[in-house]
Amino acid sequence: MIKKICTVVVLFVLTSCNELQQVIDTLPQGTGITPTEMANGLRQALDFGIDKQVTKLTQTDGFYRNELVKILLPEELQKVDKALRDIGLSSLADEGLKVLNRAAEDAVGTATPIFVNAVKNISFADAKGILLGPDDAATNYLKLNTETQLFASFEPVIKKSFSKVGADDIWSNLITRYNAIPFTTDVNPDLTNYVTGEALKGVYRMIAVEEKDIRTQLSSRTTDLLKKVFALQD
Repeated sequence: MIKKICTVVVLFVLTSCNELQQVIDTLPQGTGITPTEMANGLRQALDFGIDKQVTKLTQTDGFYRNELVKILLPEELQKVDKALRDIGLSSLADEGLKVLNRAAEDAVGTATPIFVNAVKNISFADAKGILLGPDDAATNYLKLNTETQLFASFEPVIKKSFSKVGADDIWSNLITRYNAIPFTTDVNPDLTNYVTGEALKGVYRMIAVEEKDIRTQLSSRTTDLLKKVFALQD
């Protein structure tokens, strides 16, 4: 077992396809894995995470009813939420929170094509760091290669969604009510930028959940390729 682990570690240090294949050929008989299978296995794991977890976030209450990713109020608005609840306007405060999450659910629908393109571009150099990396190594690869593009994609959708789901009217009413409370300091936050950032965090968090399951739970390796590739990191 020790010899096998050491051999696999050496395999991922090498960078060229020829060197990679030479080391694979030295693995104990029965391993039967190729560089292409390794890369494809990692792509498949990320595709599963995107399909299974990111799709959930696009559904109604995908953010709002998921405590892992639910978007809470920014710090400067937490006092608004508390003040409104203290004077009996809890339903208005709840509605204000809900529309922020609805906007995120709308925006995540634009993520899949961006993720798919990033997954296609996984190289052998990427693979060596991902497969033997931490439980969220593949997710971090996606974050590095998609975050800027996703932010640019999410922000206009969230801005438009605020109008569609009534967030502009709700928050205008909510903040007006708050600002009318005696002895409070008026607020006027940039919610579009804030929700965009929180939506991104939620997307990567859910992909990381799926990645960790595949790495640590044999039952989550639902294809022969996933079983074969991730057995190397066990």
